[in-house]
Amino acid sequence: MDNMMAQLQGIPLQHYLIFCSTIFAIGVIGVLTRRNVIIIMMSIELMLNSVNLLLAAFSAYRGDPAGQVFVFFIMALAAAEVAIGLAIVIMVYRNTKSIDIESFTKLRL
Repeated sequence: MDNMMAQLQGIPLQHYLIFCSTIFAIGVIGVLTRRNVIIIMMSIELMLNSVNLLLAAFSAYRGDPAGQVFVFFIMALAAAEVAIGLAIVIMVYRNTKSIDIESFTKLRL
């Protein structure tokens, strides 16, 4: 454990901030520009993973495990989001034979 903390502390925190910000921005662009539900869900996962990496980096730099506890809860939230999201996508595909985001408007009453 101490070896991992030493490796994380060898890289400046600014590098983690830049890397995670870039990954988060790619995820936001994917959510805003794509129309495929699967790609939108993958972009959301990319954003959640960038936040997880940043929380783990801050946790290692401070020597406080609270950030790693938050990472655990975010991973549980992401798993639930994927399970529910994929169930919705399967039901939409069964009804409309498409996974385009515009297919969701057909679900209105």
